[in-house]
Amino acid sequence: MLLHHTVEGRGPRRIVLVHGFTQTGTTWDDVARQLVAGGEVVRVDLPGHGGSADVRLSFEETAAALGATGGRALYVGYSMGGRLCLRLALDRPDLVTALVLLGASPGVADPAERAERRRSEKRLAADILDSGDADFLYGSLARPAFETARPSAVDLEVRRTNPPDGLAAALDAMGTGSQPPLWDRLGELRMPTLLVAGERDGKFVDIARRMDAVTGPNVRTAFVPESGHAVHLDQPTACVELIRQVAASATTS
Repeated sequence: MLLHHTVEGRGPRRIVLVHGFTQTGTTWDDVARQLVAGGEVVRVDLPGHGGSADVRLSFEETAAALGATGGRALYVGYSMGGRLCLRLALDRPDLVTALVLLGASPGVADPAERAERRRSEKRLAADILDSGDADFLYGSLARPAFETARPSAVDLEVRRTNPPDGLAAALDAMGTGSQPPLWDRLGELRMPTLLVAGERDGKFVDIARRMDAVTGPNVRTAFVPESGHAVHLDQPTACVELIRQVAASATTS
């Protein structure tokens, strides 16, 4: 099935932008505005979010739907969106010409840790449903299961447009605890790939370095100064420049 999406710009180059948990495609406004002059930019709303709020899919099904929606393109994913883009790149490398992962991981390898993460996400999903609104975002987004930091006022307003039942379903189906770990498949990546983390986001700087250590020369890392977990929000211009570099390498490879 196709996910809700918007398409801007024209040209042979296509870039698909995939948001993180509790965000929507509009979260990419600053990035998309700068990229659209160079070609087609597709912004996808994940299940439970934005225009896809009523969609319910598993992690694997969402990755497949992402590919059906975006087609052959350079995929850029943040956090939950990055984990989905990684799964798509491994399952359908014919669709992913290049890959940019912002603050994303291949999942939790240790079964006991993954089970605990799953329990934590279940509790958070219940909290979302119990709250009945988005006020939980003020404090809960800084908790480990969300892998992010407290949102800005503008970011929070975007997140508040998502219905609690959609967010709870998305966390239950696509949280890190529900995701089959992909660490042992990273060596399959053949397309130009960039692993991005904000310099202030020590956890994901470490994850990017660990991923880089088990992949080939087509994979590299970039750590963005003056940025935390959400590089596309903290430093959108720097994020755009990194995406353009990867797009150029995909064209010449």
